[in-house]
Amino acid sequence: MMKVEAIIRPEKLNAVKASLEEIGVHGMTAYPVQGRGEQKGLCFTHRAGNYRIDMLEKTKLEIVVSDDQTEKVVETVCQAARTGDAGDGKIFVYPVARVIRVRTGEEVK
Repeated sequence: MMKVEAIIRPEKLNAVKASLEEIGVHGMTAYPVQGRGEQKGLCFTHRAGNYRIDMLEKTKLEIVVSDDQTEKVVETVCQAARTGDAGDGKIFVYPVARVIRVRTGEEVK
């Protein structure tokens, strides 16, 4: 199994969820995060001067899928979350050693 972590724009969450549902992926965890990447935030000019917002609001998704679903999930998230502008996000993929269902204690394969 693999864990796909995606940092995306918050306004793209519904599009990503809908696209993942279309390929049969329903389970995921999403939560708000703040961060910055290569762009180092946003700079604004105001009548009081210039200021920078260096920690931007993002949404982090965690999705655990079988090995054979991993590439399709990554492609789907990329397509659904892409705007073409800086700040679209990143995707990280990690191996998952074990998954245990809390309700029953059984190990999920």
